[in-house]
Amino acid sequence: MRLIVFFDLPVDTSKDRKNYRKFRKFLLSNGYIMMQESVYSKLCLNASVVESALKALKKNKPPKGMVQALEITERQYAAINFIVGEHTSEFLDTDERLVIL
Repeated sequence: MRLIVFFDLPVDTSKDRKNYRKFRKFLLSNGYIMMQESVYSKLCLNASVVESALKALKKNKPPKGMVQALEITERQYAAINFIVGEHTSEFLDTDERLVIL
């Protein structure tokens, strides 16, 4: 499962910019990967992980702006069509695991 977070936060004042940076830092430190500006995704192994991630988002929400979350399956995520550009990632963002015996 994937949790995709979309947000549109104001950056008019210095306090707004600080709240934006704080929220973005929260996302990155909690395993979210930037798909594009203001769109982040997180790999979640099951529904309980999604629920705890949503609780954490609500707890760390910024005071102003809009934050939306969408839960999708890995199959739906894999079916993303790239119209322009291609998927590049510096991170391993799959649920595959490496086991060395």
